[in-house]
Amino acid sequence: MILRVVSNKKLYKGLNIALISWFLIGLLVTFWISYQQITGTIEPPQALLVLGGAIEREVFAAEFARQNPNLGIWVSSGTNPEYAEWIFSQAGISQTRLHLDYDAVDTVTNFTTIVDKLKSQGITSVYLITSDDHMRRAIVIGQIVLSSRGITFKPLAVPSGRSPEPIEKVIRDGMRGILWLTTGYTGANFLHQFSP
Repeated sequence: MILRVVSNKKLYKGLNIALISWFLIGLLVTFWISYQQITGTIEPPQALLVLGGAIEREVFAAEFARQNPNLGIWVSSGTNPEYAEWIFSQAGISQTRLHLDYDAVDTVTNFTTIVDKLKSQGITSVYLITSDDHMRRAIVIGQIVLSSRGITFKPLAVPSGRSPEPIEKVIRDGMRGILWLTTGYTGANFLHQFSP
């Protein structure tokens, strides 16, 4: 009986330490992200980051890029490469500005698979393009992942006519972003293994 009480106290103490640690990490990340976003408001974006998942995002990005000829265009797991190239060529966009990346499998990996590629190109600020119903989740993940590499962003929402995603998805993927930040693991394989 005494052994069980001692074991329960150790388990309780261990859980408290783990929860406090995660809270402190989250708090530090929040302050750091806020600082990054505040300092990033001065710097104009150098590129477009388009999250795949809806063709209208690429169409919007092509038109925006046509009006802003100095911006590079990075598309993370959008439509198939041939169609994406066609959309941008129809808008008169040179293929040299276009970077198509198909490594991502979901919203979190849209950011984690491309952030170091952006950083290696010296990009420190981007326009973040996604659908309006998806933007809240993208902002949370972007603040964690992009800010971890000193990249700021300005959101550009594409009208979708859909209601915003449930807050549970935002919280889940925010936690996955913090998991990636602390461990390098996104949880994508686990998540997709148990998705309906």
